[in-house]
This record gives sequence, structure tokens and C-alpha cells, in this order.
Amino acid sequence: MWKRACDTAPKCKTGVKSTTNRADRENTVEVRLTEGVCRKHPVFPVSLVKPYFQTGEDKFPSRNKTYTQKDIVEVEDSPGPVKKIIKARKSRLNGKHQRQYLVRFKNQIEDKDKWLAEDAIPDGYL
Repeated sequence: MWKRACDTAPKCKTGVKSTTNRADRENTVEVRLTEGVCRKHPVFPVSLVKPYFQTGEDKFPSRNKTYTQKDIVEVEDSPGPVKKIIKARKSRLNGKHQRQYLVRFKNQIEDKDKWLAEDAIPDGYL
């Protein structure tokens, strides 16, 4: 019967292991893997590894998380409530991609349609 590497490998905790015997130790990190993922290759380039910073959730695990409701953004020159969204497009604003929607308002003609950002649509998060 064939034995898998997981069956013969010693059990160890997940974590970073020092790589003193490797010639390229400045560029790689060897990770100790658990039984479930021990068949994966444990050596990774340093560029894929991020440093661990302890967050407030780790320091205070019993602290209740608070969520705030997204504020409704009022459109000043809005002719009324939105009837439907006709089209969508992506545009670049201040170096960031932003999704915009062509919106038709209730009781308005097609000439009054406007391109609005997602956060500028009243009740858009509903």
C-alpha cells in the first residue's frame, strides 16, 4: 500500500519556519503546513508574503462590532425618485474606476435622463 506524504510527515503547527539551510533564504519563505494542505509546496517567494499585524479584533475578541447604515446621499438637482436604470458604464474619476448608471426619473421625459454615480442614486443601496 502506498503512503501519502501527509501520512508520514510529522504533525506540526502552521507557521513560518526559518530557512537557514537554503542558499536563497533572502528571497524565499518556507511555511510549516498542516495535515490538510501538506501536499502543497511549502516554499514561497517573499513577494507573496505579507507581514502580520495584530488588529483590534485580535486584541479584544469579545468587543462587539458596530455597523453603521450607509448614509443616503441626496441629489440636489434630482427631479424626483428613480424609475429605472437604463445603462451602466465604467468611468475613471480621480484615478479610480467608478461605475455610473444612466437613470430615468419618474414622471420625466427621456431628455431628463442623467448619468449618476452609484453612491449618488437615492436609495441605491436597497
